[in-house]
Amino acid sequence: MFKNLIKAIALVPALYSCAIAQDPVQVKYANLLTQESAKTHLTLLASPAFEGRGTGQKGGEKTVQYIAEQFKSFGLTAPVQGSYFQPLKLVRSSYKVQQFAIDGKAYTNGKDLFVQGDNKENVFDAAEIVFIGYGIQDAKHNDLTGLDIRGKIVLLINEGEPLDEKGNSLITGTDKPSEWASSRFKRLQELAKAQPKMILATSSTVAQMISRFSDRLTAGRFMLDNAKAANEGTQSPPVVNITLDIANSILAKKQTTVDQQKKKPSSFAIPITVNAKMGITQEHFADPNVLGLLEGTDLKDEIVVISGHHDHDGITADGTIFPGADDNGSGTTGVLELARVFAQAKKDGKGPRRSILFIAFAAEEKGLLGSQFYSENPVFPLANTVTCLNMDMIGRIDDKHLNGNHDYLHIIGSDKLSSELYAINKKANEQYTKMELDYMYDDPKDPLRIYYRSDQYNFAKHNIPVTFYFSGLHPHYHTPEDTVDKIDFPMMVKREKLVFHAAWDIANRDKRLAVDSNKE
Repeated sequence: MFKNLIKAIALVPALYSCAIAQDPVQVKYANLLTQESAKTHLTLLASPAFEGRGTGQKGGEKTVQYIAEQFKSFGLTAPVQGSYFQPLKLVRSSYKVQQFAIDGKAYTNGKDLFVQGDNKENVFDAAEIVFIGYGIQDAKHNDLTGLDIRGKIVLLINEGEPLDEKGNSLITGTDKPSEWASSRFKRLQELAKAQPKMILATSSTVAQMISRFSDRLTAGRFMLDNAKAANEGTQSPPVVNITLDIANSILAKKQTTVDQQKKKPSSFAIPITVNAKMGITQEHFADPNVLGLLEGTDLKDEIVVISGHHDHDGITADGTIFPGADDNGSGTTGVLELARVFAQAKKDGKGPRRSILFIAFAAEEKGLLGSQFYSENPVFPLANTVTCLNMDMIGRIDDKHLNGNHDYLHIIGSDKLSSELYAINKKANEQYTKMELDYMYDDPKDPLRIYYRSDQYNFAKHNIPVTFYFSGLHPHYHTPEDTVDKIDFPMMVKREKLVFHAAWDIANRDKRLAVDSNKE
């Protein structure tokens, strides 16, 4: 018995070694993922020549051509009736301000103010503006008491709320703000029900918003071009966000200021002219998803999707480029690199059993439109689609890890539909990449709702298991400073390798992934 116990103890390390043994074939091809190759792609994609890869812009057109050329060079099949492009028709609804003047002074949308609206083009002329304090309509404080603002142009302070002498909210009676102050939309939504003709909203953040986002505030809203996108417009009052300087110039007619009204709000009419002409216009165009297929062997009818979106914020009218090196030049590079390596494995006789569909999605930044279109118009049946492994921002160190462990990756959504997919990612990391896997964004209470904000979600909606690979947010997110010199290429390639190993497992296992969870 004692001898058998010694043999059993001696066997434990051997069993453990087998459990974590690496597949030399996988290691061989994973090692083809290199910093040099990744840097070549990403330096080009994030260069001025690609102008931020904007949807409907020349840089975006150049991007999709580059990706298709790469897919072709790898030997991937063009799966869209002989093409690498799956065109999606888009419509951009933009709010055009033909004229806007207060007291005879002209202002420019996107430079002096910015307008939010979806009304038909209309003329907005008036001889007065009605100031309504905070615009709050509550039983404990109502700025509209005794006022009929139907068809009027109104001005309100769109931040904070009235306080008592102790600094407490007049509505809650405590230092806790009321919903009127904490909600971004409540006061404007309730105010619109009173049917004013136009709402002028001022706050301390308007000037900062204009400075930071400039043209993007007037770029408009993108939609898939279908019957729902008809240019009907509404009769809702537009919201014109004006700076404190403009608001104070209006209030000066009554010898008061925004600061004075914050302390003791009142409501009154201001004799001042407004002359404006503005409304919704629409532009129709197309922008493609880019697809490349690596056909499998005995299980080729089942599809593993490896994806990342190719678009970013493009170039503004003043020539400012948003390079999007991390978002999502890094994920696009990841798709290209995995396509190259899996294609090489197939050439060497080590191709996957299941087919792998590599997709660079369009218009993710405009509302996940490329992946929405694919999920509604799949090139291969969604019933045969095993998983979507999506890379969106895999090249940086986020704020959470900046002063700690840089050897990490956020894994998002892997267990929401399949316990097996969660286990595959975990096992691949334990065997090969050995990073910290951070699951913080899987928390249902995640205020950022990251799981719902990238392309994999349009597959998850159809009950297809997904994983979103993400290195996290950083100060240069959606700014012109998201440049290639800030990319951590050693970590980026390591993250690519984790996706590679997970994909290899899924593409070659005997049974497709179980859909056995429901953690939405």
